[in-house]
Order: sequence, then structure tokens, then C-alpha cells
Amino acid sequence: MKLHSVRTYRSDEQLPREDELAWKIAQVAADPVAVDSEVAEMIVNRVIDNAAVAAASLTRAPVVAARGQAESRPQSDPRPGRAGSRVFGIDGDYLPEWAAWANGVAVRELDYHDTFLAAEYSHPGDNIPPILAVAQHTGADGAALVRGIATGYEIQMDLVRAISLHRHKIDHVAHLGPSAAAGIGTLLGLAPEVIYQAIGQALHTTTATRQSRKGQISTWKAHAPAFAGKMAVEAIDRAMRGQTSPAPIWEGEDGVIAWLLDGPDARYEVPLPEPGESKRAILDSYTKEHSAEYQAQAWIDLARRLGQQHPELRDPAAVRSIVLHTSHHTHFVIGSGSGDPQKYDPTASRETLDHSIPYIFTVALQDGAWDHVGSYAPERAARPDTVALWRLVTTAEDPEWTRRYHSIDPDEKAFGGRVEIELADGSRIVDEIAVADAHPLGARPFARAEYVHKFRTLADGILEAEEIERFLALATRLPELRADEVAELTVTAAGIPAAPEGLF
Repeated sequence: MKLHSVRTYRSDEQLPREDELAWKIAQVAADPVAVDSEVAEMIVNRVIDNAAVAAASLTRAPVVAARGQAESRPQSDPRPGRAGSRVFGIDGDYLPEWAAWANGVAVRELDYHDTFLAAEYSHPGDNIPPILAVAQHTGADGAALVRGIATGYEIQMDLVRAISLHRHKIDHVAHLGPSAAAGIGTLLGLAPEVIYQAIGQALHTTTATRQSRKGQISTWKAHAPAFAGKMAVEAIDRAMRGQTSPAPIWEGEDGVIAWLLDGPDARYEVPLPEPGESKRAILDSYTKEHSAEYQAQAWIDLARRLGQQHPELRDPAAVRSIVLHTSHHTHFVIGSGSGDPQKYDPTASRETLDHSIPYIFTVALQDGAWDHVGSYAPERAARPDTVALWRLVTTAEDPEWTRRYHSIDPDEKAFGGRVEIELADGSRIVDEIAVADAHPLGARPFARAEYVHKFRTLADGILEAEEIERFLALATRLPELRADEVAELTVTAAGIPAAPEGLF
């Protein structure tokens, strides 16, 4: 890896194109380096993981609505290389940007797929729907799809390592638009010039504020990354037609860094693979065992254990206070440090509750389990003993846990913290957890068997048994799939709701 220094430039300064970050990313995307076998294996895992959470969300309102929008845009172009793309849940061929949209919402709706956290937050599996949609539309084979996905993960995660968006209240999908465009460029074997223009357009159209993840969180949370993926597909299309983009998009005097991020005096060090170097970033990401914000994963595991070891903690009358000492992000984004009263509101939306660590810790403590549906049910959130205990849970930033959260040493990087519980009788219980059980360094790391189990579990009752087995047989052979098999890398379900009427 090589660190690339990135700063703003006045319009009267000379910044050669080869020194622009967008051009350097385009060069990485165009590099025909082979995909390492362990990277390919992990890509298979994440394709299965995405399909699992998409299947589980097929009946949820945001997914039904997005699917309906895609359904109104079938692909009927008879020209070669325009076969159309598949939409999770239904038969037919659809325009690739709208398949990317519908599938992106399905993957993101339950907040249940992979994550990477560094200077910024990300769900790099969000790259898969737009890259897969374009692969199906253009008749790409499995090997090309794997190359494209490897690039998508690499670029998004490298940007996440270096450039904080949330510090300036910019949503994390601003790193996803460029990475998905780069991944599609790799998939199609496009020239660096085309990829460069698409990256600029994708970034320019996908910067938005983090209000979508603040206060009463709306259904747009699931749509935001899908929108970035859709914009990436459209940006590639425009760039292939010779259209150009604002430049330099990051470094310009009126560019992203100068006005949306750290300002004209900012400097970032962005790591990117050198020519001929494998794209291995996906191996540093991690998936979720539980349907909740990633920073909640370890806390769910600790809460489950504490509730089993100390059943008295489930009774609010026995507890005086519960304080979760944790990282800056956990405290200020999903903890009491956010200042959001909605994080303690039993009538809050599911999207809000899955960003409330006081709620999540309470339910996991009382139930000794976590369910992607039942744990968020309105009747579960409103249970009087839960509400009483929930309001005793607060968070506090601990500098050491913040340091570990930002550590670049994978053996030290942590997403948990220390819990201090004071009981009504004056006794105390103190415990801690660094990483989730499913993390590569956790008690039960996810491997292929766990990804397959997650898919079978979440698809049960939604997909027919034959459809589950058909998809798994294809997905596990991903690197060697023919183009016609890539076209079938989707799932179809019977009896899913029809979309409500809209404009289209």
C-alpha cells in the first residue's frame, strides 16, 4: 500500500491530473491484478450474507416500495450486452440502475450485513448490488464480478481509513458512490479516463447530510446507500458516453474537502494499492450476527451473557444504574451522548431503535437473545419493565476505548467497552468485551458455515427450500460462474406484497 497525500488546491494552482485522488483511484480500478483466493472466498461469503438479509427484508415496506419502482422499469432492449438485471424477490429483467436501487434497499433495510469502521463508518457490502446489477446487464461472468467487487471493497475501505465524513455531518455513503463506480469500472475493464470521470460524478451526486441517521430515523436510512449505488451506475453510463465531471472533485477550491470536510487547510493520507498489488481490503471487514448497528454487536453478546449469569439484572427494581463506558462513536452516535430523546422512546421507529444502544443492551440483557424482528416489535419496546430498565442505561466516552476503536492494529482494534452496573443493594458488577463473538478475533468467528447458516435461517419461511439450495449452489461457485449463471444470482419468493401505487 502507498499513502497518497490529498489537499485542496486554489484554482490558480497547477494540479496535474495524475496527482488527483480520483485519477489514482481510477488507476487502481483499471489495474488487472489477480484476485487472491482468500479474497475470492470472502467475496462469496458476502454475496451469501447480502442475499440472506435481503431475503429477510422482502416484505418490509421500504423494500416493497423500492421493488415497485424497479418493476415499472423492465429491460426490453434486444441489443447484445443489454440483457437486463434481476431484482430480489421477483422474476424478470430490469434496468440495471433500478435493480441496483431495489436490491440495495433490500440489503440495507435490516442493518444486518457487513461493516468496516475507521476514520469513517461503512457497510462495504453496499457495493455488491450495483456491481452485480451491471454484471447481469452486460453478461459478465463470475470472475469479472469477483474482480469488480474486490475493487469496490478496496476503494471504499481505503477512503474510510483516511477521510472522516461524519465529523462534518456528511453521510458515509459519500465514500460509496466513488467505490461502486470504481468497482463497475473494474468489472467492465474500462479505461482509467472513463472510470475517473465516473468517480467524479458519483461523488458529486452522493454527498448528503447525516440527518438521515439523527433523531427519529426514517425509512430513508435504507435508501441512502441504494441511491449511491444507483448514481454510480448512472455515472458510469454517462462517462462511457464521453461526459465529464467536476474536477478536481476532492481537491478543488470549491470541492468536497474545501467546503464539506476539513476545509482549505486540510490534508489527508489515503492508502491505495500500488500497481500489481492485490486488493485485499475485504479481509479487514466483518459481518453481523445480530441485526443492529455494528457498535452494538459486542454489547449484545455481553448483555446476553450477563443476563444468563445474573438473572436479577433483568428486573429494574434490582438495578440502580447501568453505564456503558465505550468509544466516542458509540457514545455520541448510538448512545446517550447523542442527546436524542428518541433513543429512549418506546414508540420510536425500528430504524431509531437499532441506533439506540441503551435499548439494545436492555432487551438483550432481559431476553438473553436477539431477533431481527421480535426484538424491535412495538409491543417488545413498550413492555413496562423494559422501559424502566432501559432508562437506567447510559453511556460514557472512555478515551482508552476510543483509542482502541481507531487503532490500525487489528489485534487491538475494538468496538465494545466496559459495563459498570450498580445494584439497588449497593453491590456492583463490572465486565467488558472488546469485539463481538462473530468478529474474526471473537469467541465464535464467522466462517463459510456461519454465512450459510445465516442465509438458511433468514430465508426460512420466505423462500422455498429448493430456491434456498439453488442460490447457495450458485453463490458458492461464484468465481467460476458463466454469464448465464451470474444472471441467476438472485432469489425469487412467492406471496410477497405488491408495491403501493406511486408516480410511475
